Amino acid sequence: MRGGDWTALGLWGEEQAARWLKWRGYRILETRYRCREGEIDLVAQRGNFLCFVEVKLRKDNAMAEAREFVTPAKQRKVRTAAMYYLMEHPTQKQPRFDVVEVYAPQGQETRRPVIRHWPDAF
Repeated sequence: MRGGDWTALGLWGEEQAARWLKWRGYRILETRYRCREGEIDLVAQRGNFLCFVEVKLRKDNAMAEAREFVTPAKQRKVRTAAMYYLMEHPTQKQPRFDVVEVYAPQGQETRRPVIRHWPDAF
């Protein structure tokens, strides 16, 4: 698969996750927040929580659950990026780190991807 195809598929996965979260009452504040230390796929708010969401898209879970690919190194990068976000956007909300798994066997052609949300994942 070419690099551009992965990027398009990753964006599609993030859109699916954002749509799913919105449907469950989350307000999406930011998509693909970037700073010099890393990137946060989605920043969402619900109730008293400000959620920094890592989205993992996979065809299936034959090799491992998608959330298992959020390695300790990735967690550190997301936490550091979240610190930058909070410096730019001060809030009284409680920060939380979530993972959303998107399973799409046919890629973007998947009509109904399976989505799993893991609040407070790390």
